[in-house]
Amino acid sequence: MEPLDLTKRPPRSARATLDGLVMLPRTIDKMRALLPGGNIGDYHIDGFSGRMLKIVGIDPDALAAEVARAASEDEVAAWVRTHAGAGSYAEANRVLLNRSFEDIAPERRAEFEEKYPRYAEVASGKICDIIDADDAAVFGHKTT
Repeated sequence: MEPLDLTKRPPRSARATLDGLVMLPRTIDKMRALLPGGNIGDYHIDGFSGRMLKIVGIDPDALAAEVARAASEDEVAAWVRTHAGAGSYAEANRVLLNRSFEDIAPERRAEFEEKYPRYAEVASGKICDIIDADDAAVFGHKTT
C-alpha cells in the first residue's frame, strides 16, 4: 500500500466502515501514514483506533505489519477478519458509534477538551462526530 501524508488531508471518517468494522478505514489510513514516505502529523493510533483494535483483539504492531505488506485494504480487511475475536465487530461498532463525551472519565476530559476544542459545538456529543468535525475544521472540508 502507498504511504499517506496526513498533514495534507485527514484520514477517513471515524464512522467509515470496511468489512463491517467501523474505524477500520481510518485506522488503515493512519497506519499508511506510518509507512516510509508517509506522515502521520498530529494523528496517533492509541485513542479511538486503539480502542477498536483492543475490542477486536488485534495487536497494533501486527496490523501495521499487515498494512505494510498488503497490496490492498481488502487484503488488510481479510487479515483482520481472520485474526479478530469472534463477534467482536458488533461489540466494537456498538462501543465506538455510541461513545460520547459524557463517557470520558472526568480525569481525562481536560486532555480531550484541549485536543478537540470545538467538542461542545457537536450536538450529538458522539466521539465519532467530534473527531469528524475536528478534521473538517482543520482541513476545511468534511471527511469521507
